Amino acid sequence: MHTWVMDRVEILSARELETMRRSCRMAASCLSAVGEILHVGITTEDINRFVHEYITSRDAYPAPLNYNGFPKSVCTSVNEVVCHGIPGPQVLTSGDIINVDVTTMLPKVAGYFGDTSAMFYIGDPSEDAQKVVEVARESLRRAIAVVGPGARLGDIGHVIQSYAEAQGCSVVRDYVGHGVGRKFHMPPQVAHYGTAGTGRRLKEGMTFTIEPMINLGGFETELQSDGWTVLTRDRSLSAQFEHTLRVTSSGCEVLTAREGVLKHSEDRPWVRAA
Repeated sequence: MHTWVMDRVEILSARELETMRRSCRMAASCLSAVGEILHVGITTEDINRFVHEYITSRDAYPAPLNYNGFPKSVCTSVNEVVCHGIPGPQVLTSGDIINVDVTTMLPKVAGYFGDTSAMFYIGDPSEDAQKVVEVARESLRRAIAVVGPGARLGDIGHVIQSYAEAQGCSVVRDYVGHGVGRKFHMPPQVAHYGTAGTGRRLKEGMTFTIEPMINLGGFETELQSDGWTVLTRDRSLSAQFEHTLRVTSSGCEVLTAREGVLKHSEDRPWVRAA
């Protein structure tokens, strides 16, 4: 049995889904491993090298590498960088917040994709940094809770926007979640703002990401000259968490769920227990 297409949205067969689960578990375990190596003084290129080796040593491929020309194996977005930060010589200092966005492809040729990201605290963060990170974390948690057959895509965006704005933050409009499976990005688009009861109805078997990007200031963004790095226009702090999900008969399966506590992220005393 092979993948079939429902209004251009792929539904994976049981065999295909199991391979995708393996890819998603690898992405999740890689992200957990990143948490173990973070420290003041590490560079974003150090993170890139670690992720590249972790994934390739397991007969998988780091999907960002060479994707539409992206030059590295992982995205590292620090402080006011919303998404798609390119690893390099930047040294992380105490007070920084960083999103590490890991995507695996397994097998490494024509495989299935697992896509996940999380925020990490480097050293001692400011109250503003704690606020935007924890609003982003809770936004994703609330969004996952509304996923299930019969729900609509607008329900996801509505619950994120309602919560984030009530906390005095904003939701990025320019970048969204997406379908994922045999391709890195495909339908449906999953906006992180919107109106409840609108949009495509969710059906069992859909696989997609939810990845709210939450800004401490305004929602506007600015693409840099490298064609990838996205900053908040007002240079306020930004935070993002991401999971790959599958709609089930009774709710959803978080395919990129992690085992254990994520170091430098979930282990801080102010983090709300899951």
